[in-house]
Amino acid sequence: MDQGEMDKMAANAPVAAGPTAVVGAKYADWTGRLIFILAAAAALWGLAGPVGSGLGAWDYGFAITGMFWSFWVGVAAVILGIILVLLGRRSGRIWRPFLWAGILVGLCYAGWLANLASKAEPRIHDISTDLADPPAFQLLNLRADNLDNIPGADDPEMRGLSPQQRWLSVHQTAYSDIRSVRIAQPVPQVMTKAQRLAKSRGWDIALYLPAQGRMEATETSRLFRFKDDIVLRVRPSEDGDESIIDMRSVSRVGQSDLGVNARRIKSFLADLSGTVTAAD
Repeated sequence: MDQGEMDKMAANAPVAAGPTAVVGAKYADWTGRLIFILAAAAALWGLAGPVGSGLGAWDYGFAITGMFWSFWVGVAAVILGIILVLLGRRSGRIWRPFLWAGILVGLCYAGWLANLASKAEPRIHDISTDLADPPAFQLLNLRADNLDNIPGADDPEMRGLSPQQRWLSVHQTAYSDIRSVRIAQPVPQVMTKAQRLAKSRGWDIALYLPAQGRMEATETSRLFRFKDDIVLRVRPSEDGDESIIDMRSVSRVGQSDLGVNARRIKSFLADLSGTVTAAD
């Protein structure tokens, strides 16, 4: 074999892959798995709190505390994961499935909680279309602490106001668009549609009195099993051809409802009639 053939064989021979030559190869180690476990544990910890609270295993405060600390565990997993990615780039270890999965889980969970926290204001949980005469519950019980911890007690502008007055002030500022509505249909027709709509949404109807224009129901959230109580009041207009509708939605637990009750009222009234106008 001459020198030319030897050089040709050497050129075609496979080159051993070193640490920096396997940039796209799969690389897994205990650090990547640790980040994934940390992020997944944070998400499971945070989700278990509200679920357990909804099932009655522990109180709501315990769930909130768990969500608070699990958020920071998720953030820590993301930060540590990014640090490991940056360090891995220097040694060619950039394809690490568990590490990237851990960062993704941590980002999704922490981002979800941050989004919930952004909806915490205003910190009220009792929303009504009629503030002067909120629809009252007849069968379902209004929570005993309904007016406890209403924000504004330390606000100089609300000094001297009662909890009821502070609730009115906060409600008017945050939800000025939630008002009584008028629908060009008689009360019996509106009540029939309201009952059908409530059933389609999976609400548990506790009281249905079409002759009195009253319905009470409870909606349970799918994931957390939180329960919110709803009362619908339908009264005839002066000529009886139209109906004036008021609705109230109250969360059974928590200081803030994250805007859920307001969205529920808007959505229900919009579905009840394609054209909803504010009552005079």
